[in-house]
Amino acid sequence: MNPELTKVFELTLSEKLQLVEDLWDSIASVPDQIPVLDWQKEELAKRKARYLQNPGSGSLWEAAKEEIRSKDYGA
Repeated sequence: MNPELTKVFELTLSEKLQLVEDLWDSIASVPDQIPVLDWQKEELAKRKARYLQNPGSGSLWEAAKEEIRSKDYGA
């Protein structure tokens, strides 16, 4: 591994989290360079078709978040 990169492991947790956020923002700023695989496109098409057949079957984002947060995963 590049010796310069190993310095990342010396960062505090807060600094590491900020670095990850900065890296993600950098990646997200060039969406045309993020590959979407064929199987991902197929899955999105299936989900869209299911939704169009029954638009009321989905959940609002806020409700879905609340449901996910209320579950006790891994306990």
